[in-house]
Amino acid sequence: MWSGVPLFPERASTMASRVDALYFFLLAVGVFFSILIAGLIVFYAVRYRRRSETAVGEVVHGATGLEVAWTVIPFVITMILFVWGASVFFAMSRPPDETINVYVVGKQWMWKFQHLDGRREIDELHVPVGRAVKLIMTSEDVIHDVFVPAFRVKADVLPGRYTEIWFEATKPGRYHLFCAEYCGAKHYGMTGQVVVMEPSEYQTWLSGGVPEGSLASAGEKLFADLACNTCHRPDAQGRGPVLDGLFGRQVQLTSGETVVADEAYLRESILNPAAKVTAGYQPIMPTFQGLVSEEQLLELIEYVKSLHPPQQEGKK
Repeated sequence: MWSGVPLFPERASTMASRVDALYFFLLAVGVFFSILIAGLIVFYAVRYRRRSETAVGEVVHGATGLEVAWTVIPFVITMILFVWGASVFFAMSRPPDETINVYVVGKQWMWKFQHLDGRREIDELHVPVGRAVKLIMTSEDVIHDVFVPAFRVKADVLPGRYTEIWFEATKPGRYHLFCAEYCGAKHYGMTGQVVVMEPSEYQTWLSGGVPEGSLASAGEKLFADLACNTCHRPDAQGRGPVLDGLFGRQVQLTSGETVVADEAYLRESILNPAAKVTAGYQPIMPTFQGLVSEEQLLELIEYVKSLHPPQQEGKK
């Protein structure tokens, strides 16, 4: 409907129509009340203008019905906006259980994408149509912001933290990707494209690159090269906690707190291991700050995520 309107991007994701519907409702409410209020101001200015120097205005003691109306009607409209907006927000912030995960690293002035199978891209992201894609994002330097207008998704990319957005493209094509946060002198050039492909074409593209190994396999090699396996042993005999089955689990800390072992927790444990020490262990792990890059951090995290808990005897 709006594809021919200048400056209005086409809809190319499952969330786009919901975002647009809310946007146009907000726009309609704003325009309606702007015209209503401006019209009433002009009407009452003319209708009740002072016609002579001796004229005295009528004393008005109030109108209960009118006061109830201008209290209840805005309240109802506000609650509609709140419930509608909250439903869209929660839908956008809660990805489906099954997603294609892609790691994103923002850097002045480029976007670096890493697929779980090892494929790497710069300023271009290939995804299949009809599949939910989750972007796990961080920055190497300053605050950036991923913005794909056609998908109606936008989120800050922060140094030292992981943020997530997800989308499901509805039709093949090439869609603009922008940095929507001023990040330096060449901010204007920090652009890219999301290439949406048919599933068969996507699989062909995914298998057609230079075989580099998956992120998890690269992380396993780096894990051994950094001698992490000397302390984090699967037999619980090492000086560090067992990592098998750790991801997504509740972790008890020496402080008595409990945290979830997500990507942010693993990242912090690598760069600042003394910040959250697992109960029963000493804070002896050295920091790897400055020794591993953001890409290597993602490899290590993906390797830990791939470690499943050992099966108990008698179970298959």
